[in-house]
Amino acid sequence: MEKYQNKYRIKSHRMPNWDYSGNGIYFLTIVTQNRVCNLGKIVEHVEMHGCASLELSDFGKIVKTELLKSFEIRDELFLDEYIIMPNHLHTIIVLNKNETNNNLDGSDGLHDLHDLHDLHDSHDSHVETHGRASLQSTKQSTEQSEPPKLIRLPKSISSFMAGFKSAINSKIDDYIDDNQLNIPKYNRNNHFFQSNYHDHIIRNNNEYNRIKNYIIINPQNWGEDKFNNGNAK
Repeated sequence: MEKYQNKYRIKSHRMPNWDYSGNGIYFLTIVTQNRVCNLGKIVEHVEMHGCASLELSDFGKIVKTELLKSFEIRDELFLDEYIIMPNHLHTIIVLNKNETNNNLDGSDGLHDLHDLHDLHDSHDSHVETHGRASLQSTKQSTEQSEPPKLIRLPKSISSFMAGFKSAINSKIDDYIDDNQLNIPKYNRNNHFFQSNYHDHIIRNNNEYNRIKNYIIINPQNWGEDKFNNGNAK
């Protein structure tokens, strides 16, 4: 891990030459603070041979409402697939600023954005950006220089995530007030979701189908889920 001014800093995992403010298809994951399972609980359906689903809590219902609303107000973003779990949210999002195609989804997007992904065929197809998608640096840094400052571009994955998580803080705070709950409220210093998030650039149909299937069957695999800390099930 690199140091700056004798302090450790996380090395950027951004993909070289990728325009994070441009069109792309992303697999996003956000997790609640301390992995608290306050979005709902997994319900197993024995009569359906091991199938399971999430029974949303009131907080989980707020998250679902705000997630869907986010795509109603953003023309450049399209929701392909999602699942809310007890303490995290998975989703596939298409970022497409081409206003001539308003019906783009993940599968179609892999064809419409084919040229974009072909630009990076020389790179590893497994690309992790670790919450830095569409954050552009203002200057280059050297080993001894100050890390470059990052700016959040409009109509990008990072601006969407910032707006979504801010809305969740506000709406859940309203719920706490309306129901006179004796629990801490959420604010700039106490976010409902973790400040960072995980994002992965989807680059081909095999990846798309594998990730989409992973999202759909995620409730069935809650017992082995890496985010399962034993607080729910």
